Amino acid sequence: MGAKLINLENALIFLLVLLALAFQSKAGGIVVYWGQDGREGTLTNTCASGKYKIINIAFLSSFGGGRTPQINLAGHCDPASNGCKIISQGIRSCQSQGIKVLLSLGGGTNTYSLSSPDDARNLADYLWNNFLGGSSNSRPLGDAVLDGIDFDIEGGGGPSNYAELARRLSDYSKRGKKVYLAAAPQCPFPDSSLNAALSTGLFDYVWIQFYNNPQCSYESSNPDRFKNSWQKWTTTVSAGQFFIGLPASSTAAGSGYVAPNVLTSQVLPFAKASSKYGGVMLWNKYHDDKNGYSSQIKGSV
Repeated sequence: MGAKLINLENALIFLLVLLALAFQSKAGGIVVYWGQDGREGTLTNTCASGKYKIINIAFLSSFGGGRTPQINLAGHCDPASNGCKIISQGIRSCQSQGIKVLLSLGGGTNTYSLSSPDDARNLADYLWNNFLGGSSNSRPLGDAVLDGIDFDIEGGGGPSNYAELARRLSDYSKRGKKVYLAAAPQCPFPDSSLNAALSTGLFDYVWIQFYNNPQCSYESSNPDRFKNSWQKWTTTVSAGQFFIGLPASSTAAGSGYVAPNVLTSQVLPFAKASSKYGGVMLWNKYHDDKNGYSSQIKGSV
């Protein structure tokens, strides 16, 4: 009788572990863009809030085509005077809490491009030596080693060259510390700027921009536009995890804002049906502070 009870207890424990793992696999995280508004607080405080799983430092906004690569962190610091090296303190603080910190390339400017495969490889080498595990005397964010690179490419010419950039960066993972790759495509499928890069199958995270694109943003009156787009992305593109990219307030983007209660009741139950669901990406930290978006959805993501 005792042996049967022990076996039953073991079976129940095993079942509970399986259920916990199943639940955990659907638990997502929140990603936020930081760096484009000096009013959003420090990187250290951003991570100390306990709200975020991944931080994208935005942006390396100038590169390629003979340009000197240049970061732009808006009101936070002046890279021209080496004033952004202090950001290393924040990066290390975030990483000590298990939060990944990536450098985001591009953004909505016209000051970047990749003109050739060589241009892409040169940029990858620059990123490795100045932000990742390599070494350089001119590391703009100081000596902290970032976890990876986010491709927020919204133009910039030469889509196939971004595939070469992804391959070169991925090769650097073989030197020890993994280089995580992320991308922020627009929700209309496929994204013309990032399709070639995403087709490499090398990306760990894809946060799809479901805003400023009415044809696939979520609307309660026509949810199928979002659902069809999400389904297409998560079943067609080979990547580790997919995130729903949203504006953190109604003023953070021209369109596509989804109220927190609508997200949790109508959007997330559908999105979580995908085994590749990773969570929610928010643009940006300042708007999240103003609207309290992440605080309202954190328990549901």
